[in-house]
Amino acid sequence: MAISSVSSNASIESVLAQMRQVRQLAKAGDVAPVAAPAPESSTSVSFSDTLKQSLARISEAQNKAYGQAEAFELGKPGVALNDVMVDLQKASINFQMGVQVRNKMVAAYQEVMNMTP
Repeated sequence: MAISSVSSNASIESVLAQMRQVRQLAKAGDVAPVAAPAPESSTSVSFSDTLKQSLARISEAQNKAYGQAEAFELGKPGVALNDVMVDLQKASINFQMGVQVRNKMVAAYQEVMNMTP
């Protein structure tokens, strides 16, 4: 998960850098038509699908952690406190990462909306 979040964070930063560059060019009046990138061959990944998968993984981690916590509280055998605490921390970190990604997306959207023609 850490490698995935690092690469997705790098991707977001790359997109933001490109958007800033386009905004600076627009302000300077040096805007040339930008050709759309050629579609990738059968390896293209939909942003919305990736986002949905990430949210599903966050939800799955939270459900697993809360299920283990409930099992521990009910005294079910085979559920150790240290496993419950680790899973709860993993779920918390996953949620925090999701919130940070959302914050970056909102900031990118606001930056795009603030661009003047």
